[in-house]
Amino acid sequence: MSRVEKNNKKKKTKSLFFKISITIISIIALLIAIGIGTFYSIFNKIDNVALNKENLGVTSKEELEVYDNYKKIKNIALFGIDSADGVGRSDSMMIATVDSVHDKLKITSLMRDSYVNIEGYGYDKLNHAYAFGGPELSIKTINQTFGLNIEDFVTVDFASLPRIIDILGGLELDITSEELEYINGYIDDINSKDGTYSPHITYAGPQLVDGVQALAYSRIRYTTGGDYERTRRHRTVLEGLFNKALTVSPTQYPTIINEILPYVKTNLGATDILSLATKVATMGGGTLEQDRFPRDGYGQGEMIDGVYYLVFDEAATKQQIMDYIFDDK
Repeated sequence: MSRVEKNNKKKKTKSLFFKISITIISIIALLIAIGIGTFYSIFNKIDNVALNKENLGVTSKEELEVYDNYKKIKNIALFGIDSADGVGRSDSMMIATVDSVHDKLKITSLMRDSYVNIEGYGYDKLNHAYAFGGPELSIKTINQTFGLNIEDFVTVDFASLPRIIDILGGLELDITSEELEYINGYIDDINSKDGTYSPHITYAGPQLVDGVQALAYSRIRYTTGGDYERTRRHRTVLEGLFNKALTVSPTQYPTIINEILPYVKTNLGATDILSLATKVATMGGGTLEQDRFPRDGYGQGEMIDGVYYLVFDEAATKQQIMDYIFDDK
């Protein structure tokens, strides 16, 4: 995303952030209304996974102290896995940053084909770290490669997407003519495996899609732009899902929560989540921003031993991510 695009994004998301804050406050109010005990019983549906925080490769205090307020910035790894592939790779990798210094929420996307050093396995694709060692090794690889201090994660199985999207009434997507060439094959594959009957997409352009169609869209691999475009489609679906959730009546929250929690893994406890929600809700006047790394011009695709990788300038990218997350540059 260029600086011009980022500046435009800042202008557009002021009101969105306000809506996010109000929505989170509403959710907290709903939890209080239904009773904290009920919330904790619902929360127990989450697969809670402990992490060894001594084995997360957190960047040294000395290196982070260059950024005066780094302790006030919370980073959480977000992993999207697709259980349909049967191998446990993280198909989508993002960092959610709660920046109370600059009053911002940031979503940082990482390219899954990035050629990185995975401890114990050598250089490989970034998304393979999750398959090799789950969230712990994946977080360690991200911290060691990009100079971060992530200690928490949330993993969501893309298998939950169709159900959630259908509950919300579908998503608006602008499908290109090139994406139209591939999407129906993915729809057929999902229908066959899941016993669903979602129809084909018949034309390019803006349209309302159902859950299966949205998942098929997010799985498209082979359009011009390759992995760059695939990560963009992931962000488009997630952003559309988030925006649609803002319009949902609070009475639907329990249904949505019940539907999605069984597909979630995290090391965060219920109290941690409520604390984060409260922190975000108090960040009035902030913005929601997105960026993707490696940035354009700092990496290129290469075939190594017959496998495609995104080889990038590690030193420059590490500095860019640290500056973006900790110093808002």
